[in-house]
Amino acid sequence: MLSVLATSWLTDTSVSAEHSRPKVASINLCTDQLVVALADASQIVGLSRLAGDPRQSPVAGRIQGLRLLEGTAEEILSIRPDLVLAGRYTKRSTRDLLRKNGLEVREFDAPRSIEDAKRQIEEVGRLLGHEDRARRLLAEIDQAVSRARLALPRASLKVLNIQRRGWVSGASTLLSSMLDTVGLQNEGGAFSSRLGRFATLEEIVTSRAEVLILPDSEAGPEDQGTALLEHPALAARFPPGRRIQIPDRYLFCGGASIIQALDVLVEKVRSLRRP
Repeated sequence: MLSVLATSWLTDTSVSAEHSRPKVASINLCTDQLVVALADASQIVGLSRLAGDPRQSPVAGRIQGLRLLEGTAEEILSIRPDLVLAGRYTKRSTRDLLRKNGLEVREFDAPRSIEDAKRQIEEVGRLLGHEDRARRLLAEIDQAVSRARLALPRASLKVLNIQRRGWVSGASTLLSSMLDTVGLQNEGGAFSSRLGRFATLEEIVTSRAEVLILPDSEAGPEDQGTALLEHPALAARFPPGRRIQIPDRYLFCGGASIIQALDVLVEKVRSLRRP
């Protein structure tokens, strides 16, 4: 009898916890992946439309059946989530209108370091009522960091990350933090101590970088940033053996993509050492 009562109490407690957890809408690419990693599917009332783009979103293959949102205040008010996760640069008018209508809105910057990303995971886990899942994800990130450090114990390469339209990632970025974690030096810090800036072909060619980190080639040379990489001067300075391609979707948001980014980075750097 006591075991039946105990089982009943545990079941009631579990059901009560599930009902007390907030319904959540994410209208930001970076918070999308935190919600997918930490929330129950039944909690998620919507994700940003970018969540469904596999070139930008690492969770695109895991969101079948979930609603994708355009991110307008009217749309979000119509589904009445308990909690809205937004980016710091989500339209202020949208955020203000949602708050004016009684919705809780939490804003997150794109993380600029692994530690920033871990703090966000912890906060979102708490907001969603899944601190246990957040702790597990944090442990998995710590394991990925340790694994990467062991795999690249003497990696002292100087690397430069070039994004679309010739943007060079600076020192205050998540990518720079990941590079530093495994002993690589981000030469983008010589271009900018903050997020980064646009660079000229001459600046890239004359930099101290030994290796370029580039977007993956899925999209092709669709703009100045990617077309620039076909220039003969750059090809001579950084031949294929001096280039690493990592999908953009792993590089700019926290969450499980940090694990994927570190694993890919290790694999690519180690391949540079092969004859």
